[in-house]
Amino acid sequence: MAQIDLSDIHPVAAAPAAATARAGRLRRLIEAYPPMVVAGIAWIAAMLLVALFADVLAPYDYARMDLRARLAPPYLFGGTPAHLLGTDELGRDVLSRLIFSIRTSLLIAFAATAIAAIVGTLLGFVAAHFRGLVEEAVLMLIDFQASMPFMIIALAVLAFFGNSLTLFICLMGLYGWERYARVARGLAIAAGEQSYAGAIRQLGASPWRVYARHILPNIASTLIVTVTLSFPEIILLESGLSFLGLGVQPPLTSLGNMVGYGREYIERASWILLAPATVIILTTLSISLAGDWLRDRLDPTLR
Repeated sequence: MAQIDLSDIHPVAAAPAAATARAGRLRRLIEAYPPMVVAGIAWIAAMLLVALFADVLAPYDYARMDLRARLAPPYLFGGTPAHLLGTDELGRDVLSRLIFSIRTSLLIAFAATAIAAIVGTLLGFVAAHFRGLVEEAVLMLIDFQASMPFMIIALAVLAFFGNSLTLFICLMGLYGWERYARVARGLAIAAGEQSYAGAIRQLGASPWRVYARHILPNIASTLIVTVTLSFPEIILLESGLSFLGLGVQPPLTSLGNMVGYGREYIERASWILLAPATVIILTTLSISLAGDWLRDRLDPTLR
């Protein structure tokens, strides 16, 4: 039998093939995880860490005033290292207020999104299960909610009942629940017509078990995508109401609250407004990018 002389195979000959394989793997990795999406997810993770460890990261108490250092510029624009992002009109450290504002805004957004998702999903399941008059009543409620300008409703409620953090979160939770109800109703009806749901009912499972243990896990991916798409809207809505003075009230602070106070000093001390506004833009953009990517990954029709 003829033997192959391995010495004739030069190691350089295999290099182009290996390089091509590595380039192909890198290209597939970039296609699966685009750099913008990775950057967005990293930013979201950073904001969550800032919110969780705000007490540790903030160099000062966010309500501490020092009138002798009022309107001090950021460190890179001639300020002191003691206040990296400068101070506001009352001498409060902008970086400390920004850190605690991130915590407050994310708390409101997470709690309001959870309320809207739970209420909307439950009403969607109720409409899908009972049908008939109950379904018509839920659909009428959905249409009523969708037709009313939520900003006007929020302004009226906050102006009439006053404001507290609990009331504000509950009010934000009423925003967008109708989209969850529509999605949950449609998917629950479609899932209920499939064989697995009918088989479970024939085995004597209760409606609660059918919807909670079997239908909900099968439609969870779509609901998760809906959450990622509505989450930045709640952040912007909270920022808008706080900007108008009807959101988070002092001594608490939020991103919209900081923007609202900073607008009066935009010419003399623009850093008061620019810092929270930049965080709002980057956070909503990052969540939108992550939501679009997650939708593409979880929706089988888009693969």
